[in-house]
Amino acid sequence: MEELEAEKHVKYILSVEKKKDDIESLVMEHLRLNGAYWGLTTLDLLQKLGSVDQDEVVSWVMKCQHDCGGFAGNIGHDPHILYTLSAVQILALLDKLDVLDVAKLSNYIAGLQNEDGSFSGDMWGEIDTRFSYCAICCLSLLHCLDKIDVEKAVNYIVSCKNLDGGFGCTPGGESHAGQIFCCVGALAITGSLHHVDKDLLGWWLCERQDKGGGLNGRPEKLPDVCYSWWVLSSLIMIDRVHWIDKNKLATFILKCQDKENGGISDRPDDAVDIFHTYFGVAGLSLLEYPGLKPIDPAYALPVDVVNRIFFGR
Repeated sequence: MEELEAEKHVKYILSVEKKKDDIESLVMEHLRLNGAYWGLTTLDLLQKLGSVDQDEVVSWVMKCQHDCGGFAGNIGHDPHILYTLSAVQILALLDKLDVLDVAKLSNYIAGLQNEDGSFSGDMWGEIDTRFSYCAICCLSLLHCLDKIDVEKAVNYIVSCKNLDGGFGCTPGGESHAGQIFCCVGALAITGSLHHVDKDLLGWWLCERQDKGGGLNGRPEKLPDVCYSWWVLSSLIMIDRVHWIDKNKLATFILKCQDKENGGISDRPDDAVDIFHTYFGVAGLSLLEYPGLKPIDPAYALPVDVVNRIFFGR
């Protein structure tokens, strides 16, 4: 098996932060907060979080917050639950949750819950099970799950379950590995995994592995490194991870590395980006690759961070 080019990945991540005028940075400008979460979490998994100025990061993150309590993807953009989760995760990662006005932030998130238990992403009202996960994960990390109707939230997620055992973005929506992570993760956080048909869903998920070892998000699609997270974390949460070939998956991820300049791509020989670098390293962490910190499959944060938040250690 090829080796993880850890030092080169660290250099790549740090270089992405410095490049603010190239095409990749401009395209990602509206979701820079997500990019910061991907990069910083990868650095922590590689045990190199000390490579960044953490006070500078916290200062910038807080400038992305609006008076309503929600966070935008960058300074000057509109708030959304997707970016709000990244902000909370970054601050959790850096052990800086104490800088937040928790009441204001939790009220913003709770205000996005609809009567049927679903969550809107922002003031414009789009509904998606991704937003249910974001809200539940945020509020759990803030110890504020009591701000929402958890039972309704769970029931809405369950209403998005399909005959194949998977979950869609709304009731009747196609099963997709990314949505499955969001739904299973939210159910895991709320102690509601009994609603999942673990054998049926496990079968659907393990069928996502192709002959080359990689995982795809839906039937008949190409494998993609990001599904090393979406599929693998879901399999771990439902105790069916032994149904895939973990060695072949690790080999696939490692083949997607840029061995000269660092970074990980979606498939071998494609261009690298910060998104796939994070999901590749996170996938390897789930596979217990040597030298990487373990990551929690539900919260998508290093296990030691989650333990610190919930158990004070």
